[in-house]
Amino acid sequence: MNLALFDLDHTLLPIDSDYEWGQFLCRQGAVDAAAFARRNDDFFAQYQAGTLDPVEYLEFALGTLAAFEPARLAALQQQFMDEVIVPQIRPAARNLLQKHLDAGDLVAIVTATNHFVTAPIAQAFGVEHLIAAMPEVIDGRITGKLGGTPTQGAGKIVHTKAWLEQLGKTLDHFAHVYFYSDSHNDLPLLSIVSHPVATNPNATLAQHAAAQGWPLLHLFND
Repeated sequence: MNLALFDLDHTLLPIDSDYEWGQFLCRQGAVDAAAFARRNDDFFAQYQAGTLDPVEYLEFALGTLAAFEPARLAALQQQFMDEVIVPQIRPAARNLLQKHLDAGDLVAIVTATNHFVTAPIAQAFGVEHLIAAMPEVIDGRITGKLGGTPTQGAGKIVHTKAWLEQLGKTLDHFAHVYFYSDSHNDLPLLSIVSHPVATNPNATLAQHAAAQGWPLLHLFND
């Protein structure tokens, strides 16, 4: 059996689901649009520059979720999926995932974006296993705090190994371990798998991949 790991934003999706969730909340009037957009844009720029403090950002995003009743959150989540995410799920991404599923590979999405935003996306892709930043939940409500540690950068290694351990496995159990990602932020995990694939790579990752002889994959034309 092989293991196939996938980043989500700009890898399987041509958009950033975390950023788009914030934009969606602004359009719905669910948050103070001007103030939220300013902070969201600042964090997004920091992410692109590789300077983002993941805990600070996640607790900003999760703090927004904590303001809503669970029923309201669920309704917003479904509307977001219908209006924003589903139209962006492209055949090329589905086909790549399906190739691994049909081969009997163990498949997981490993994303720095929080579990609330990404769980229905993983489900829409038909992927059972999701490794994502977990919000703290008390009495059925998201508190606004991060539960555990971020799933970003080297954190993806920690969380992937912990997930495999729950399954009674390690990376060494697999003949081939693939990781598909668009971002240089994922170089820690890309560097320890047997088959790193720079997927829709940003400029920094594309340069690194070329130097290392890693394959480049472009799923989207836009």
